[in-house]
Amino acid sequence: MVMKKHLFLLMSSALLFGACNSYNEVLKTMDYDYKYEAAKEYYASGSYTRAYQLLEELIVPFKGSDRAEESLYMLGMCYYNLNDYETASLFLDRYVKTYPKGAYAELSRFYSARGNYLQSPDSRLDQTPTYSAINKLQEFLDFYPYSLLKEDVNDMIFQLQDRLVQKEYDSAKLYYDLGDYTGNCPNGGSNYEACIITAENALRSYPYTNLREDLCMMVLRARYELASKSVEEKSDDRYRETIDEYYGFTNEFPDSKYIKEANHIFKRSKAKVKNDEKN
Repeated sequence: MVMKKHLFLLMSSALLFGACNSYNEVLKTMDYDYKYEAAKEYYASGSYTRAYQLLEELIVPFKGSDRAEESLYMLGMCYYNLNDYETASLFLDRYVKTYPKGAYAELSRFYSARGNYLQSPDSRLDQTPTYSAINKLQEFLDFYPYSLLKEDVNDMIFQLQDRLVQKEYDSAKLYYDLGDYTGNCPNGGSNYEACIITAENALRSYPYTNLREDLCMMVLRARYELASKSVEEKSDDRYRETIDEYYGFTNEFPDSKYIKEANHIFKRSKAKVKNDEKN
């Protein structure tokens, strides 16, 4: 058993050395056709690091040929498969610019955009990359409205939009949780008003978001809190706005998970309005 294990290790080492030696020979050769075929083999086998090292050498000598076009596409995809999406986009965008009607133009646009999608950060962070990714995905749809990849692209756009909505929801909730605190309002205003504005802006920008029910409920809560903490001359109108908000909410979400809380807000608001009418 020990002898067999020893022989296996020797054979493995010999194969590895041979493979490395062969690759070094490919790197050193000036036979670009040979390098091209080797690069394709490495690419097909998933050896993307070896493939891109060869392909980077071939772009210039193959300039103006079909091989230059394919080499540039494979180079971009090597970086994509190595999860270096920024570098991948540089080469894939370069492909599209150089070969706008090339055989790999559609795929280059798709994977460049998908690379941007994969770089979109957590909703708590700055969302500039997310906006950039959405623009690039939408650009793909503008160029290829009937693409077989259309559904995948739309799914990515919806996911990125949900990330933007989540950020807006978190901002609205932060305003709501701050409540009566005025330290963040040096120029006046109310955290509840800021909550309402933020949530309603999100609803206008993304009307089909999965967070629509939660955002609408956030507005209803904030309107009620704003009314209950308002001075007398403003409270009546604000309670009426809360009641209107309640009707809108229950019409849209009659079976809402928040229906019990919404009904409670409605009853309290209605009671306040009746008391004001009596007085």
